[in-house]
Amino acid sequence: MRRALAKRTAPGERHLRSTWPGVERSARPTRHARRPFSFTEGPAVDRHGNVYFTDQPNDRIYRWDAGTRKVELFLEGTGRANGMAFDREGNLIAAADRYGELWKIRPDGTHEVLIDHYQGKRLNGPNDVWINPTNGGIYLTDPIFPRAYWDADDPRQQPWEPTHSEQAPQGKGGYVYYLPPGAHRLVRVTTEAMGWESDSWPNGVVGTPDGKKLYVNKWYYDNKGGTWVFDIKADGTLANMRKFTDWGGDGMSMDELGNVYISNGEGVLAFDPNGTLILKIPTGSGATNNTFAGRDGKTLFITGPVDQVTAIRMKVRGARDGCRHCPPRHKK
Repeated sequence: MRRALAKRTAPGERHLRSTWPGVERSARPTRHARRPFSFTEGPAVDRHGNVYFTDQPNDRIYRWDAGTRKVELFLEGTGRANGMAFDREGNLIAAADRYGELWKIRPDGTHEVLIDHYQGKRLNGPNDVWINPTNGGIYLTDPIFPRAYWDADDPRQQPWEPTHSEQAPQGKGGYVYYLPPGAHRLVRVTTEAMGWESDSWPNGVVGTPDGKKLYVNKWYYDNKGGTWVFDIKADGTLANMRKFTDWGGDGMSMDELGNVYISNGEGVLAFDPNGTLILKIPTGSGATNNTFAGRDGKTLFITGPVDQVTAIRMKVRGARDGCRHCPPRHKK
């Protein structure tokens, strides 16, 4: 395992300082690789600015302390957790694709399975989650990425590239779902009737703090799977689907100005609310996800490259839903 690259400048750092003023002018990415990470993912920030992130192949969740910046093991045996988010009670809601489940992990590490199917059929492999801060409803993406750790008789198991799933007899059956507050049944909120192409890999998901808009991207080999934005209706279903950018990829976050940060093979790309690219943060080898963290909410925490995690100081804070500990804007 390579040694930690503390405060070492990442390749292309000049782009961080010159492309957009939202990054501290003297910012240098700090990387942490002291643990034998295999594939870091799913960063979720708690109310104190600490980050919990996954190492899916090793079935672990780690905790990054915002004060000491040290990384410690939080949990082993996570259902192969991927994307995560904290709910109002401080529980980790985790997309666990070992058996196609959505987990609620309590602060003591115990868990319960919230959902494991849609209309009686196993989910493909929940990938990422976003919790609507206005009501606690949960959105999750469900692409199919066949895993070596799935059982041989698992109906989802198949060679790459997948051609079917439990959610579609042909094609990948990739959809976005919604779990209303207190509910025990998922609602499929992306459909062919609205123009959604399900033979695809929906991946990152993030919404606005007012709970009115949801952004969903798709993974594809060339990072151009695309990102779409939807209006969120009162019942949690989606409407008015439109293309936000041709860029897609993996996990996403949002800052207090409404800019959207997409992780993909390029690193992290930030787009203003109109879909214009305003910032590129190269990591040297791509990124899987990102979130705003730190005591003041101004640290962009990136899972990537895949065997590391990276932190960079920003001038903007994360959106309030992803950074509940952050002070209100007027206290900047």
